[in-house]
Amino acid sequence: MTKNEMQPIQFDAQGLIPVVVQHAQTKEVLTVAYMNRQSLEKTIETKETWFYSRSRRELWHKGATSGNTQQVVAIRTDCDSDALVVEVLPKGPACHTGKDTCFHNVIVAPSETVGSFGILSDLVEVIQQREKSMPEGAYTTYLFEKGVDKIGKKIGEEATEVVIAAKNRDAEELQWEAADLLYHLLVLLQEQKVNLYDVLEVLQKRHESKS
Repeated sequence: MTKNEMQPIQFDAQGLIPVVVQHAQTKEVLTVAYMNRQSLEKTIETKETWFYSRSRRELWHKGATSGNTQQVVAIRTDCDSDALVVEVLPKGPACHTGKDTCFHNVIVAPSETVGSFGILSDLVEVIQQREKSMPEGAYTTYLFEKGVDKIGKKIGEEATEVVIAAKNRDAEELQWEAADLLYHLLVLLQEQKVNLYDVLEVLQKRHESKS
């Protein structure tokens, strides 16, 4: 986006525009903030989110102190050009509480079917917390204590169970074994400090290259 293309954007009387920050892959809403023209220009220039703090009356670079930056993938305006959606790949939690999204307080929960894909983000967060706190007696703690060899062995075992269930045409067993495999894979990614969303980005790039 160039400066000429920015002209139609409608800033309010205070020179601000509301911004919805959305995860580029999961489409989860991470936070809502404000930008002025300068922070929008810096966001476009640096490919990382910059906002305007109404309370401090200054620009702020998301993740400048925490390291939880947000890589910008796309920026869109609404039909009236008075609000923005910024799609990002986050390098850490979006919320100051440590949650992945600021919108973690549930008033009305989605149905089980609608919310099912969100379990991956929830599970990643739980695994991260387990590694930090290492609660005694937790299976995830046990895996982290034993390290990569044990985690890798479990992945191999679960992968074998997945194949056996598939060969037996046992759909229910396949679901359970696939869930076990995914869980242990997420533990391995955390142990290796590889972000799940970076893996998804690889899949996205492969998909785009073949489309």
